[in-house]
Amino acid sequence: MVSSQKRVLIGVSGGIAAYKVCEVVSTLFQTGVEVRVILTRSAQEFITPLTLATLSRHPAYTDENFWQPTHSRPLHIDLGEWADVFVMAPLSANTLAKLAYGMADNLLTNTVLASKSPVLLVPAMNTDMWEQVAVQRNWQQLLTDSRYYGMGTASGLLACDRFGAGRMAEPPEIVAYVQSLLQTGGLRDLAGKHILISAGGTREHLDPVRFIGNPATGKMGLALARAALHRGASVTLVHGPACWEVPLGVQAIAVVSAEEMRSSMLEYLPSADVIVMSAAVGDVKPREYSHQKLAKRSLPEALPLEPVPDIIAELARRKQPHQRLIGFAAQTGDIVKPALEKLHHKNLDAIVANPLDQPDSGFGGDRNKAIFLDQHGRQVAIEPCSKLEMAHHIFSLI
Repeated sequence: MVSSQKRVLIGVSGGIAAYKVCEVVSTLFQTGVEVRVILTRSAQEFITPLTLATLSRHPAYTDENFWQPTHSRPLHIDLGEWADVFVMAPLSANTLAKLAYGMADNLLTNTVLASKSPVLLVPAMNTDMWEQVAVQRNWQQLLTDSRYYGMGTASGLLACDRFGAGRMAEPPEIVAYVQSLLQTGGLRDLAGKHILISAGGTREHLDPVRFIGNPATGKMGLALARAALHRGASVTLVHGPACWEVPLGVQAIAVVSAEEMRSSMLEYLPSADVIVMSAAVGDVKPREYSHQKLAKRSLPEALPLEPVPDIIAELARRKQPHQRLIGFAAQTGDIVKPALEKLHHKNLDAIVANPLDQPDSGFGGDRNKAIFLDQHGRQVAIEPCSKLEMAHHIFSLI
């Protein structure tokens, strides 16, 4: 019987960022993914095969294994055919150059050439090294090959005490990209598209410390942004107050109030191909705002309220025929009837209805379930899954 367990092969090049791979391996294993690791000779100067073998529950491979006749088939062939996804993290300038020119002088580079799986490239190096013309040429050349997916580098304080580009992507983002590749097989159906997404809850302040809000964390919108990015789109994410990091490659616009979200969504609407309104926008705001904190005794017994802008209705009025507008409807009890009413009343192309009063769904969690409804009469149930999986289901349905 063929195992349905997903399989990820991780290639580790020489670089101080190799320590971050421990978290990637551990997290993938804990989510049920089978993990194998190959280390270059230089990588072993930073991290040991024993460490990665312990975290993956499987021996880690080195060049010493490559040259030993202990397998019935060549090791690089076995590993290359075994992997569903290949991850190169950290990817050094040296290994990048070898891949760009199709060189194969160690176990890692031979295995890449013996594999047909998608390869996720996660570079890490000193800023001056990363910005060299030769390195950027190799990077761009490699990305012209449809097998390769690049995460780029972040900016920050590097191990050389330099502050700049070249920092390796953080483990949660690497894991999310790997999960996307495992789910889609490397689908790039959103390439050339601009996806505009709203996320999180809005806050309507009474004074500098008090506000009317909701429990939305923006995790669903974050998952939608990741999924769209991993499928090749350019992504703009307009989000309310959040405690998560924005993925590399996503243009993020931070807002607080519904009016600020409206302004940003309308600004980016003309260039968007798909608009996904997953934010939990408030319905009302205090009629008056105090620029200084109100004393407790000064708080009104009855708080005068007024409505906030209906952002999705305005987007629907302004969108062009080629644009698709997707809404969300978080409900308790019967979720289908109010979602259908919102779908037709606000002239949306589709809506995602999810229950707030059931397990594996709602605000703040890592999982969700929903029913996808559109103007063509489709009603598709999305069973409980991670929010990233749900995001991919939504884009596939769109």
